[in-house]
Amino acid sequence: MGTLFGTDGVRGVANIPPMTAEMALAIGRATAHVCKHGPHKRHRIVIGKDTRLSGYMLENALTAGICSMGVDVLLLGPLPTPGIAFTTRSMRADAGIVISASHNPYQDNGIKIFSCDGFKLSDKLESEIEMLVSTDHINDIRPTADQVGKAQRIDDAIGRYIVFCKNTFPEDLTLDGLRIVLDCANGATYKVAPIIFSELGGDVTAIHDKPDGKNINQACGSQFTDDLKAKVCETRANVGLAFDGDGDRLIAVDENGDELTGDHVLAICAKFMKARGLLKNDLIIVTPMSNLGLRLALDGMKIRHEDADVGDRNVLELMQKRGAVLGGEQSGHVIFLDHHTTGDGILTALQLLAVMQESGKKLSELARIVTIAPQKMINVPVTRKPPLETLPVLQKAIAQAEVQLGKKGRILVRYSGTQGFCRVMVEGPTEAITRELAQSLADLVKREIA
Repeated sequence: MGTLFGTDGVRGVANIPPMTAEMALAIGRATAHVCKHGPHKRHRIVIGKDTRLSGYMLENALTAGICSMGVDVLLLGPLPTPGIAFTTRSMRADAGIVISASHNPYQDNGIKIFSCDGFKLSDKLESEIEMLVSTDHINDIRPTADQVGKAQRIDDAIGRYIVFCKNTFPEDLTLDGLRIVLDCANGATYKVAPIIFSELGGDVTAIHDKPDGKNINQACGSQFTDDLKAKVCETRANVGLAFDGDGDRLIAVDENGDELTGDHVLAICAKFMKARGLLKNDLIIVTPMSNLGLRLALDGMKIRHEDADVGDRNVLELMQKRGAVLGGEQSGHVIFLDHHTTGDGILTALQLLAVMQESGKKLSELARIVTIAPQKMINVPVTRKPPLETLPVLQKAIAQAEVQLGKKGRILVRYSGTQGFCRVMVEGPTEAITRELAQSLADLVKREIA
């Protein structure tokens, strides 16, 4: 993999390389060339986006690039990333392109690509697109006359995705009697999420559901749950559900206003699925970021777990290799492979609510299945990313800290794949020890790298 595509597509500040209109046009041309699938007379690519102001600019540039290669474009408008993956597959398009920077602030944007089957594009095809963008290999492909592509808006894309999501909820259950608060992060779920949960019978209160192009993820959504906690307590709701800007992750809040991570959701759903014979191979896939408490809970339930590298793409890849149908990350990316090809915040919320409704238990009671070990994560801004194994002083400090923790904790130091951070994560037996070790390692990272 080269330098254009990170762990989750291309991402950066909009209108600054690589997230420029010129780059989007080139990516559109290269994607149209690489992703032609099947014997169709006319090929087509789906484009959807979140609510960022710069989405208009990139959408139009991508459309121009794709049409210039003789491929048609289906425009979905604002729709959650998993909704775009679903539409790509259901409309038998050659590929689906998402314009979003997920949980990043509004000035950032990104481009990620799904293949015709709704899965994220392979490293091999991404590398091919990257090669074509950086060379002039397809510059002479210029269809003319009626061979130029055309674009059309798909007005019922939202309706199709709503039906898909509702069909993942058990037919014999409803959300009747549940008071639900939704935090839509002023992002891609702002329209579809309230409709889905209301139509299933929930008493829905939506917050941060009025995007203006600049307020996406702004002190709201899955990374900032204070407003959601307050609204749950104020309305005496049974549950609060927070999505991120592109709608592929979920963080839940119980009836007391306490936050549940993706680890809680994984444990609750894994137990439920195992009891019903739905947890294939009694296995779930997690990542090194998953809390020690989740691992201990899974061991207690005799559910096997394996670590994939951080990133939902890596989780999915290992799920497919190992025959697992459930996997995810602490951040709230959860994949139910029996239902969808990618992480989906709304779908995850529906599975969690199904457990609540079928068990008759409050979310706080279900969450007791996991005792979260004290964890401290510090994001250290860095301007370069030398391989961590080439930093002997840092490696020695990590080794000493691991000896100090023994079996009562874990340390993970890694670079973010999508942002300019080195993440220092420590789990330990007490808050004080955890905080102290994390801070000392973060300070060392600053001295060595920043």
